[in-house]
Amino acid sequence: MTLTLLLDLDDTLLDNDIATFLPVYLQALANHLAPYADRKRIVATLLDATHEMIQNQRPDRSLSETFEAAFFPAIGLKRGALAGLIDEFYAEVFPTLQEYTSVKPAAIPLVETAAQRGYRVVIATNPLFPRTAIFQRLAWAGISPERHPLSLVTSYETFHFSKPNPAYYAEILARLGWPEGAIVMVGDNLENDIAGARCLGLPAFWITQNGKTPPSGLYGPSGAGSLADLIPWLDSTPQEQLAADFNRPESILAILRSTPAALDSLTRGLEAEDWRHRPALDEWALNEIICHLRDGEVEVHLPRTLRVLQEENPFISGRDTDPWAEERQYIEQDGRTALADFTRARVEMLDVLTPIGIPGWARPARHAIFGPTDLQELVGIVSTHDRLHARQAFETLQIITARRGAA
Repeated sequence: MTLTLLLDLDDTLLDNDIATFLPVYLQALANHLAPYADRKRIVATLLDATHEMIQNQRPDRSLSETFEAAFFPAIGLKRGALAGLIDEFYAEVFPTLQEYTSVKPAAIPLVETAAQRGYRVVIATNPLFPRTAIFQRLAWAGISPERHPLSLVTSYETFHFSKPNPAYYAEILARLGWPEGAIVMVGDNLENDIAGARCLGLPAFWITQNGKTPPSGLYGPSGAGSLADLIPWLDSTPQEQLAADFNRPESILAILRSTPAALDSLTRGLEAEDWRHRPALDEWALNEIICHLRDGEVEVHLPRTLRVLQEENPFISGRDTDPWAEERQYIEQDGRTALADFTRARVEMLDVLTPIGIPGWARPARHAIFGPTDLQELVGIVSTHDRLHARQAFETLQIITARRGAA
């Protein structure tokens, strides 16, 4: 079975009661930074900045950038003044917090079984911590990237959204090139892990103890049990029940929000020649992919959406935008600028779509190719188009990475 397994960390793979751990962590960090600011002010500001990360919907700003914009000005210091001290905290103080956690015996066998079966394993922890803190907690759970192959570990440096935002789960999948096959989220928190993933349209397995009865409904878990129960549940569940469903409005919006965010992370640090590298003569470079997304958003998707919302059952003509790549010489344009322009247009699209409600999604239109349709179907096609080109960009970047490694 082809399977992508998204695994929560705290209280799923690692016994770590966040209600206990978080206050200790915040106080330890405040104590370490005390020479520069009042402890109580630091804790309050850390909480406020964390709230800003949880609320972030901007696909052009990572969680770390969101945190820093909220934290450092509030305590009246620039990041550079504290950078060394913060690095020292995570190197010397944070490791002492391991005593507040303990190993879950079933975690390592689960990850090893998943690897043996060829599953794609993602550590889908809430990315509100720096990468070093997350990898340390993974080590406390007995899991190491050197011994256990992991496709992705989410952290606040490279992610834009957090749990329970369904865009967080869409961003994971976009970062993986929208993998084929079953995708299952596994976690202990009903709101963050289960409802968030189910809102995107993913199956989700709730890690629960003492035989708690799982809630039912659209956003309830697909299965429940202990960590040791997961593999038997996967084996006994029909394949069709492990398939994702990305057709609901909330799924569509999450995918639309995730695309520029994932492209932002995937393309950071690229050289100019990388943007223009074509995997083959008849395949697009990253420049061309992103310019295609930008012009489609500005000239087709956004105007079409506005027409359906403003007019009664409008006629929508079909447009072939593929020839624009050559006609407009996308290969010669600046990819990073194109991505910024695409992101701005996508945010405008999301601002239009987010508040419309069920009646808005049902507004009818007549399409030259599809015939009678409605806004949900039309925007759903945009989200499918996003997934196609996010996969194309991911595969192109893999080729670029391999080329660098061979150089």
